Amino acid sequence: MKLHLAIDLGAESGRVIGVWIDGDAVEMHECHRFLHQPVALPTGLHWNVAQIWSEILKGLNAAAAWAKSNAHTVSSVGCDAWGVDWALLDKSGELLGLPHAYRDPRNPKFYEEAVGILGVDQIYQTTGIQMMPINTLYSLLAVVRTSPRVIDAADQLLFIPDLIHYWLCGVRVVERTIASTSQMIDLSTGAWAANLLQPLGIPEKILGEIVPAGTKLGKIRAEVATATGLSPDVQVITPGSHDTASAVAAVPAHGSGSWCYLSSGTWSLLGAELEKHCTTAAAQAAMFTNEAGLGKSFRFLKNIAGLWLVQECRREWQRAGQDLSYQKLSELAASESSISTLIDPNHLPFQQPGNMPKKIVAFARATSQAEPQTPGQFVRCILNSLALAYRRTFGSLEAILGQRFDRVHIVGGGGQNTLLNQLAADAVDREVIVGPLEATAIGNGLVQAMACGELQSAGEIRSMLSRSSLIIGRFSPKPILDRTELSARFAKICQVKSNER
Repeated sequence: MKLHLAIDLGAESGRVIGVWIDGDAVEMHECHRFLHQPVALPTGLHWNVAQIWSEILKGLNAAAAWAKSNAHTVSSVGCDAWGVDWALLDKSGELLGLPHAYRDPRNPKFYEEAVGILGVDQIYQTTGIQMMPINTLYSLLAVVRTSPRVIDAADQLLFIPDLIHYWLCGVRVVERTIASTSQMIDLSTGAWAANLLQPLGIPEKILGEIVPAGTKLGKIRAEVATATGLSPDVQVITPGSHDTASAVAAVPAHGSGSWCYLSSGTWSLLGAELEKHCTTAAAQAAMFTNEAGLGKSFRFLKNIAGLWLVQECRREWQRAGQDLSYQKLSELAASESSISTLIDPNHLPFQQPGNMPKKIVAFARATSQAEPQTPGQFVRCILNSLALAYRRTFGSLEAILGQRFDRVHIVGGGGQNTLLNQLAADAVDREVIVGPLEATAIGNGLVQAMACGELQSAGEIRSMLSRSSLIIGRFSPKPILDRTELSARFAKICQVKSNER
């Protein structure tokens, strides 16, 4: 069997997963999983990419050993990761410092500066990307303004998965789907948006060649082969290098009826796949994003702060000596009343790390709601609020595109939270189909397989997955309290807090 190794880097954990096709079925094996977090240094919040690379090598070593013992041949490897974050290299390929993390607290200042110079209309209509301080355009502007000597020394900017591909095979390119998250790509041309970069003083010389998903970059370096036990003939292939692009590629949608997707994890990303981008006045007002997908497709979606809020609460409780698993937190949340305190998941203070329970209490107090007291109450508050945010975004999606979606496919690790899955079905009043949980890694591996000629199209990928055992659940909407009343209450809370952003 030909084995394709998917290096899948999330914002909290990473994994190396082997994906292969056995007849008409998709199979996978997890070779290695590891945790990682950004680290706070005097210069800001950074990713420890050396640690991440070390863990990747461990994973590739484990994959090589597993493949050998199971009569598989490793054919290729590719990396996907979270969006927007990047690294700078000098002409010799030396890394110019640890990459800043997208939650770095300095970004909002430079977001405001860029908007003041360019205006929201120009930025959005050029790029079609949701206006968010985490986007590359603003974090790169921060370095241009605060560390000009670093920019002067830089030869090329690579996004996180591009950096891993460079370390794997020595080729420096930028993959299309990850580049699209930057808010620096011109939708009309697919090239870097000079009309945005030049007024901000961002040098185009550091922005390299853009290649599509499924590009063969070359064989792994000899040093990587020696360190991992992989054959030196293993190809490095770009998947959809943005993790959401790979996840959407693995949505098992097939047959009649219209569908949309919800990639559920640290972030929740709800949207539809389009053949042409959409930057209408309604799309801009609702601030939907147009990210590149496989081929020439676009992922028309909205970013919603997802299970990051639960992750941050859990970290705070762990620091206080209360170590509760995600499964236990979900059970505690399920035992709470169905509708209680609501929050706006995208409230700006919630996007920064640190003492999430205290921030939620402050939000409840400011909106004259009951203050959560127990872990179960906090988590139920978050999950209820996420479900209502899904409903609001789902309604906007249908209205903007002028179509009704019959079902929602939930993919990604957040699909393990059965309570949130049911709440989502209840809120949007549609059937919810969950799986694959490892959609990102599976989509990554199958795009590699397609580049190797084992599959012919994205449609064939989805058709195969729709028949697989990787769909783990279906949720039908249940009657809940008046959805209209809840939506109005949620909208009122969001409006009150939006004035503080």
